[in-house]
Amino acid sequence: MTARHQAAGGPLIDGVLLVDKPAGVTSHDAVMTTRRALGERRIGHAGTLDPFATGLLVMLVGRATRLLPYIDGEPKVYDATIRFGAETNTGDLLGEISRTAPLPAVAAIDQAISQLTGTIEQIPPTFSAKRVGGRRAHEAARAGEALTLRPVMVRVDAWLMLARRADEIDVRITCGGGTYIRALARDLGAIVNSAAHLTALRRLRSGAFHVADAATLDSVRDGRAAVLQPLAALPSLPIDLLSEEYVQRVVRGLDVPASSDGPRGALVNEAGTLVALAERCGDRWQPRVVMRRE
Repeated sequence: MTARHQAAGGPLIDGVLLVDKPAGVTSHDAVMTTRRALGERRIGHAGTLDPFATGLLVMLVGRATRLLPYIDGEPKVYDATIRFGAETNTGDLLGEISRTAPLPAVAAIDQAISQLTGTIEQIPPTFSAKRVGGRRAHEAARAGEALTLRPVMVRVDAWLMLARRADEIDVRITCGGGTYIRALARDLGAIVNSAAHLTALRRLRSGAFHVADAATLDSVRDGRAAVLQPLAALPSLPIDLLSEEYVQRVVRGLDVPASSDGPRGALVNEAGTLVALAERCGDRWQPRVVMRRE
């Protein structure tokens, strides 16, 4: 990876950067670190991680940020440690204890997990980014104001029990976007007539992206992290190879014949570089996001 220095005529970086966020760093801080390292202000991420959490942040760089609405970030997979006996106001180990209760029986935990699998209603945590009347819930909570958060439908595909201890379990949770793992821990504690909160959370996967392929934030700082080509942001889309004639049409925003199926497609040139993301209009592709030609 080469940092972008526009003033010095350095290379322009557009693409996908997978980062393994450490604990104690906000997602915003990780983005700011990456902006400084690459010399590129246009950086966005596809899904926030709480400051105490670690794991995968999918970042898009440069013009590739325009692909953010089209990234398939599901399923999401997390490793979580849930501690029983106490609930905190934030739902994690950084909050203040708001309630204590006896530890639950093992059988009760297993039964409760089945109730928290599938499409379920979930009330977001009090300390969350959910908006109520235009205000973030966490902002109101820190100001001592009580907001009424409405339940939302979320999808929890599976729980895998990894380990059990006297007061904790380690689980791997596969779920849809918008699911709060802190809320799952809170609700698990309530269902088993106990109390619970998260003591660790790590995102392993978001859609086709895996933390095993991610760079550390230190490697981003010192320029060793690899920025993937923009096409890597669209792994589930069919690919249409364009002739040079059709490349010229697409970069001007003009439609071209579609030779693959699906409502959307990734249009590439003969070098395999993403030229545009397009949407189907009958038997033709209409460019929606046009990337800079290499």
